[in-house]
Amino acid sequence: MSAPTPLLELKDLRKQFEVRKGIVFESTVGAVKAVDGVNLSVGRGETVGLVGESGCGKSTIGRCILKLEEPTSGSILFDGQDVSGFDRRQTAAFRRRIQVVFQDPFSSLNPRMTVQGIIGEPLIVHGITRDRREISRRVAEMLDTCGLPARLAERYPHEMSGGQRQRVGIARALILRPEFIICDEAVSALDVSIQAQIIRLLEDLREEFALTYLFISHDLSVVRHICHRVAVMYLGKLVEIGDCETLFENPQHPYTRALLSAVPIPDPDIEAHRRREIVEGEIPSPMNPPAGCVFHPRCPLAEDACRAGIPEMRNLGEGHHAACIKAGETTLEPA
Repeated sequence: MSAPTPLLELKDLRKQFEVRKGIVFESTVGAVKAVDGVNLSVGRGETVGLVGESGCGKSTIGRCILKLEEPTSGSILFDGQDVSGFDRRQTAAFRRRIQVVFQDPFSSLNPRMTVQGIIGEPLIVHGITRDRREISRRVAEMLDTCGLPARLAERYPHEMSGGQRQRVGIARALILRPEFIICDEAVSALDVSIQAQIIRLLEDLREEFALTYLFISHDLSVVRHICHRVAVMYLGKLVEIGDCETLFENPQHPYTRALLSAVPIPDPDIEAHRRREIVEGEIPSPMNPPAGCVFHPRCPLAEDACRAGIPEMRNLGEGHHAACIKAGETTLEPA
């Protein structure tokens, strides 16, 4: 199969946040390297998972794509166009094509607005329509699409369950008929049973509306279920990327193997006897990341070469890449 046409491309994306001190006379004392040279593409109709520990830069990438943060350097191409060069009119058109579903379905919804107002607001903001009947019709259509009864249109967020609120957030994202949706920890705040329902809904919507997803998460079990490809981040850098099944069955970066080792297995007998990859130590400060491979202070396979230079992404075949000098030599032992 040929690779899908890229809808989104990140090229050497970097985002640093200055750290300042002082009240009257502020001075810059350093910079947090939240995203450090990330290259990633998302094909049209594809779901790419972006995983890693909290603070590794996943959400910062999402915010840069949405133009909520300006990258320090690098480029973001959407449908072949560099979004950094967009003027106000082009940015408005871009934001109709790309939407986001946030992590917390309560704090991301205005508690003073009804569901009707929350879902219908993008139609007004983007100048699509101000006709109340048309807005009501479209909102009712979106509620039905997202598995919610029409009577919820007059309710407020606090009158609904967490799963219902997240469906409202999804309906709000869909009302503009976007092509690309960023799901930023979209199910992590929900109960496991509700997570399954939302994941099925996202899969159905992907097929019905030909959507493309960037699925940001730390839950590898969810990522394996919904994603076509997975990119693993550590301390602002991509360390491995590949087809979902290939990466889960044959991870090549020590950090990826450690992440997968931490995923619990429902069978207690297998869980009790399987081999574990333990990562020692703490995550280094993003203000002062280690030289060479950023993972080498915690890596059980680290050599002098790992400290000397930053490893390039090695092509392991069939779209599988890993930023490790040992990639291709080691295989995760079966449980």
